[in-house]
Amino acid sequence: MADPSSYRPKPGQIPDSPGVYRFRDEHRRVIYVGKAKSLRQRLANYFQDLASLHPRTRTMVTTAASVEWTVVSTEVEALQLEYSWIKEYDPRFNVKYRDDKSYPYLAVTMNEEFPRVQVMRGHKKKGVRYFGPYGHAWAIRDTVDLLLRVFPVRTCSAGVFKNATRTGRPCLLGYIGKCSAPCVGRIEPEDHRELAEEFCDFMAGRTGTYLRRLEQRMRDAAEEMEYERAARLRDDIEALKKAMEKNAVVLADATDADLIAVAEDELEAAVQIFHVRGGRVRGQRGWVTDKVEDVTTAALVEHALQQLYGEETGDAVPKEVLVPALPDPVEPVQEWLTGRRGSNVSLRIPQRGDKKALMETVQRNAQQALALHKTKRASDLTTRSRALEEISDALDLDSAPLRIECYDISHLQGDDVVASMVVFEDGLQRKSEYRRFQIKGFAGQDDVRSMHEVITRRFRRYLAEKEKTGEWVEEGTEDALTDTAAHTDTGTDNDNDTGTDTDGGTADGFKDDDGRPKKFAYPPQLVVVDGGQPQVAAAKRALDELGIDDIAVCGLAKRLEEVWLPEDDDPVVLPRSSEGLYLLQRVRDEAHRFAITYQRTKRAKRFRSSPLDDVPGLGETRKQALIKHFGSVKKLRSATIEQIQEVPGIGRKTAETIAVALAQAAPAAPAVNTATGEIMDDREDEAPGTTADASGEPVPAGAPDDRRGQER
Repeated sequence: MADPSSYRPKPGQIPDSPGVYRFRDEHRRVIYVGKAKSLRQRLANYFQDLASLHPRTRTMVTTAASVEWTVVSTEVEALQLEYSWIKEYDPRFNVKYRDDKSYPYLAVTMNEEFPRVQVMRGHKKKGVRYFGPYGHAWAIRDTVDLLLRVFPVRTCSAGVFKNATRTGRPCLLGYIGKCSAPCVGRIEPEDHRELAEEFCDFMAGRTGTYLRRLEQRMRDAAEEMEYERAARLRDDIEALKKAMEKNAVVLADATDADLIAVAEDELEAAVQIFHVRGGRVRGQRGWVTDKVEDVTTAALVEHALQQLYGEETGDAVPKEVLVPALPDPVEPVQEWLTGRRGSNVSLRIPQRGDKKALMETVQRNAQQALALHKTKRASDLTTRSRALEEISDALDLDSAPLRIECYDISHLQGDDVVASMVVFEDGLQRKSEYRRFQIKGFAGQDDVRSMHEVITRRFRRYLAEKEKTGEWVEEGTEDALTDTAAHTDTGTDNDNDTGTDTDGGTADGFKDDDGRPKKFAYPPQLVVVDGGQPQVAAAKRALDELGIDDIAVCGLAKRLEEVWLPEDDDPVVLPRSSEGLYLLQRVRDEAHRFAITYQRTKRAKRFRSSPLDDVPGLGETRKQALIKHFGSVKKLRSATIEQIQEVPGIGRKTAETIAVALAQAAPAAPAVNTATGEIMDDREDEAPGTTADASGEPVPAGAPDDRRGQER
């Protein structure tokens, strides 16, 4: 715990102007970002007598080890910079709203040649029109099903669309009149885009004009005695009215507005937002946050506005935003919202009438959301705290292990040996901290040696980061640090299991000392390894060699779920009903899942490899053309340069390069009929028991599945 007076700026150093300030901890990690109209006055509030500070503010200033600031010209610039830094640094003491779910939107992909109507979640994409959010995806599908009768816009995926184009046959919706079938040319691209724009206009609330136009067309058809067309228009009108009834009118003047309500107590706050477009509620969402700082309702509203509109522009920011309390001062926020929309935005508190009544409804929703969240979280917090305390008592730790890292080794009969590192903080997964390693220090199957290599690499990086930030390094570790460049970490470090494979890991791979999340920068209180005594001993030996003695190590063996400690002959046996054991099992299982997922990905890539991959300048299109022309890599290998030149896009120089590369590459092992054991000499024959991979080489059909039982 730091003394704020140890890093308090000297009198006169802090400017009396608008700006944004950052508090950092001892690891140079940004833990709080704030803005101020006067930096001098605001920062002075943090360096009062600790007894007079709010408990959460007191925790923040004692956790911090330094403070710095950036001066800006206006309060609007301060607001924008504060939002950018909160998104970039993810400070632990800032108000961060957590979506209670990933809300679905109705999206129209206007950035495609044939726009598609679909359900979308996650980040918004450029060129896509969004409507919502909705509470449930089925609500979107019900609405779309009604509207497709009138607006038969494409709803199929890219794969279905391409297949229909290839076969010349539309999908079922094309046959029943709920799709205009652009895949088979029944409608021109310009007409289909106009249809999609009419769909968007209707969803945006411009319904009256379109309904009146349909009604007039229906009357004209009846007068001309085209009764079938008139009946269809009548049914279209009924379908549109039915879709409109799903969103009741709440504001009679066709207002476009967002209503934001806040329910809070001393520890947490819940925010509810109603999106009203054309006087109808078009979407609803809710957020919950921990109040880790002493904030007012007005400050919570300001943070909600930042998160809600920080990445929105144009019509996504409504003309009117109704809130329970106005930020202080309100002018910079209103100017910022106006800049995001491109026209004037009214930010105010509703005082009377329908808008005040609707705000009361939103407020009740916020109160119910907070009550439901507290009911769910009470048992969860208690359980996690009890689990951490049980682990601390069982392993005789000085304090509860708030950060736990777990490591696992995975391979397939000694091939594709990889390792995983997963992180749990406060008993919860921290997936952004997950890392993956390739074992390249040696070849073959040796879990103990692999574990030693992984722990060494991970904590050598940690020590290098400590040295880089100027922290004291224990005697005896300098050799390990200076040797980092020689022992290049070729492991793959990814944020999650969907990341791309990137090698690296030398000291050059560290980010600047700017407070952003860094790889391997923060130490755990407990290291858990998947395994028994040998793996635990290897992990402990790696830490001892680096001179690290303040991190606890244990292992969890699968057979009897025993917890092993270094240098102990007998395991620690936790009760089967122990929450601590359950947490360790979750950590271990997550590390195993993460490792085996990476190992299978590497194995799949190896199975799909081809000698053509090593030909410089040969892309996927020409590789596929070669395989399609010759049928297999074996036939291509036996072809002459003149025959290779017959493939479209292949010149003589490229053909010569391909011939040389295939001549130098060793031929793959023969395929085997797993039913009879027969070696298949002619790989091009479609024989039972063999399948062709993406390179055109047959692969034993049972290989991946039969050998999966041996993967670790």
